[in-house]
Amino acid sequence: MSVLSGGKLKLIQAALRLITQSRSLTSLGLRELAREAGLNPNTFYRHFRNLDEFGLQVLGYIAEDMKAGVRELRRTAGSSEQAAHDTVQYVYHYFLANPAATTVAVRELHGASPLLRRALQGQLDASAQEMAEDIIDRQLVSEVPPETIQEISHMTIRYILFRAMDYIDQPGERERIQKETERFINRQFRGALVEQLTVEQLQALARPQ
Repeated sequence: MSVLSGGKLKLIQAALRLITQSRSLTSLGLRELAREAGLNPNTFYRHFRNLDEFGLQVLGYIAEDMKAGVRELRRTAGSSEQAAHDTVQYVYHYFLANPAATTVAVRELHGASPLLRRALQGQLDASAQEMAEDIIDRQLVSEVPPETIQEISHMTIRYILFRAMDYIDQPGERERIQKETERFINRQFRGALVEQLTVEQLQALARPQ
């Protein structure tokens, strides 16, 4: 992960603090942003050409910060169920500790800036691809075709992102939301396993023992 420091890091962290006050990334004013960061407004243009470039850096900062921990969990998981549990727990706890990250991701996915929308879609796609690669490399669901694993990974990443808002806003429901998310992932892979069975195998499973 690239290490940010100085004015660039201060501006990014200031933006994340301001966004927690029900503000969108693209609505932030440069003077307001600089004031929150404790910098001169002209400092912004020493680091970024415009707000879109700044927004890309904010999104990249969030994505890199979270993905490293998630990948390590999946690479050490002994089963797909453990991978689902550990990943969901880590991501939800990350978003709970960094609520602005969730706000940015959900808002900018359908926000006013086409550049930021495309960038966030690209980051979600990259996260899904990494999830699929980790599952395939670890052979956690070896009977499921790689293309199906990739499809499920794409659905999973988006599902977790949107449920993260519920997880943050509903403290009394967090355990239920986490378990529901784990079941969603496990059911997707179990359903994919069933799709690989022949009619004869399905009929054999359906017969009373």
